[in-house]
Amino acid sequence: MEAAGLVMLVLVAALLTTGLPAWVVLIGVSLSAATVGVATGGLDGGLLVALAPRLVGLLENDLLQALPLYVLMGALLNRLPLAGILFRAGTAATGGHRSGPLVAAMGLGALLAPMNGSVAASVATLSRVVLPRLRAHGVPAGKGLAVVCVASTLGVVVPPSLVLILLGDAMMRAHTEAANTVGRVAGQMVRVINTQDVFRGALAPAALFLLLCLILSWWSGRRQPAPETVETQTLAAEPPLGIAGWVTAVATLLFVGGLLAAVAAGYIYAVEAAAMGAVTLLVFGLASRSLDRDAMEAVLHDTMAVTGALFALFVGATSFTLVFRGFGTDRLLDGLVAALPGGAAGATLGVMAMIAACAFVLDAFEIIFVVIPVLMPPLLVRVPDAVWVSVLVLLTLQVSFLIPPLGYAVMMVRSAAGAGDMMRGLIRALAPYLAAQAVVLGITLAVPSFVHVMEPPDDPNATPALSDEDAKDQLRSMIPVPPEND
Repeated sequence: MEAAGLVMLVLVAALLTTGLPAWVVLIGVSLSAATVGVATGGLDGGLLVALAPRLVGLLENDLLQALPLYVLMGALLNRLPLAGILFRAGTAATGGHRSGPLVAAMGLGALLAPMNGSVAASVATLSRVVLPRLRAHGVPAGKGLAVVCVASTLGVVVPPSLVLILLGDAMMRAHTEAANTVGRVAGQMVRVINTQDVFRGALAPAALFLLLCLILSWWSGRRQPAPETVETQTLAAEPPLGIAGWVTAVATLLFVGGLLAAVAAGYIYAVEAAAMGAVTLLVFGLASRSLDRDAMEAVLHDTMAVTGALFALFVGATSFTLVFRGFGTDRLLDGLVAALPGGAAGATLGVMAMIAACAFVLDAFEIIFVVIPVLMPPLLVRVPDAVWVSVLVLLTLQVSFLIPPLGYAVMMVRSAAGAGDMMRGLIRALAPYLAAQAVVLGITLAVPSFVHVMEPPDDPNATPALSDEDAKDQLRSMIPVPPEND
């Protein structure tokens, strides 16, 4: 019955193409497979008793407090004028250069990335704020769509976004399982990674990719011919950016930069950063009178709807993985990963190819909840550097989301902009950014130490770790020997 889990995966992929919510598909497939498995004797019914405590343990995770906060920030950003102020400030800061709007759009994506909850939230905000202004500045449609696509995916790699938080938690669980396997086989202790390790690991590749994107945006705008006509009516409808606008833009830049630095340095946790961001946006909305009663009700409604869907996805993914493992399909995948040629490098490339293929059907959250718990434990048994693997997963997801025509971000932007007949121009405009992604991904693959450059140096005064034998000897010395009876 080990192949039953593979049938479950195929059913999930097929049903998702119908447009059903992912959590409905996962729960439905899990329930159907469990019923058939118990009826045919291929699944131990007693295993299903473990579902309730697994769900309770999952929902008691303190890290999940950040989930509704990030969703709230995304909903607020889509309603508040902050994104428009930041874009206008970025454009004005370039002194009217032809590259200014494209560079400002990419910079806005980088600023919103740590605060938005998902790629979809970034697409909604940037499509509403950036695309009309790019058209007004005479930017060709293909270039504008490409910049919005790339900027929308920056939240996949720029910490401390929700995608990184959830991936860090999933990788910690997968690494724990792999470490237990390695410990049982080799009898050695393994340090399990945490979310902070994933944040630090993603910083250097994210910074390099963002730098390349800003350079490409500047070069693309510099090479485009001066627009013959500009939609001056759209631009004139916006008043000049006054002192209040500049203060807001600079304060936002300092605030986001400070949060990023504090999280990367370990001074605050991601949940605290999310709370600070959400409260700050609420205060800004109330102070600027952008949040009236109707707008606040809409924000809270969107937040509760998305948060509820994500928690339902948690429940569905947990149910799915329990039944999946109950059939023993995880052992089948362990053997498949172990059989991949090329050693650790071949296994890594093979698993990344599987994740890239899944990204054409699933979004980031579905991959984190369903695919990562299944594929990562056997890979981390062969590849001990879990931080490196985590960053490769993030970069692979980002590349997959941008590959036209099936990339998740590409389809979302085309749908939001109503640009169904601009694929050729979009592909040409996306090509340089995909090349930049390939460069960053290649460097990360070839030089695993690249993801460790932001790690704090070891404390020279720290006590060296004991070996396994020394630890056992010290433990024996602490246990009193019972007196011998005469």
